[in-house]
Amino acid sequence: MFRMMGLAFAGAAMAAQASAQPPIRFDTQMFVERVTTDINGRPRRILTSTDRTGPGDQVIVVVQWRNEGRQWARGQSIVRPVPRDVQIDFSDPAMQLSIDGGQHWGRMDQLWLPTPLGGIRRAVAADITHIRWTLPEEAAPGQTGRLSYRATIR
Repeated sequence: MFRMMGLAFAGAAMAAQASAQPPIRFDTQMFVERVTTDINGRPRRILTSTDRTGPGDQVIVVVQWRNEGRQWARGQSIVRPVPRDVQIDFSDPAMQLSIDGGQHWGRMDQLWLPTPLGGIRRAVAADITHIRWTLPEEAAPGQTGRLSYRATIR
């Protein structure tokens, strides 16, 4: 299940990289956050590989980017599809959300969907199809950055 999610995240990175001029390279790492108890009975958070995941697991996704071109990159963004079996923690104020495959973007309180009876309803976390962050207005050649977000396996 999680391997398919990883492929979806990686596919989005390649699509973003292919359309980016100058070339922006994306590297994605994923970890499962586990809570264990140490010898003194205190909880400890550790990051483990994503080899085995299941419903309820907290996943941390780290995306590192680098402008590998010789020119300044302007107006670039990182777009990620959200697999159906994953719920994103969208508390990051810089994160933009889409419920229609990336055609329209906004914060959760700005997103509405039509209902079968002709009304509208607020979007919920399960409706999110894509997430996006805009890189700095201008990224110098060689400039790097990192962002991370949390998700829960449903």
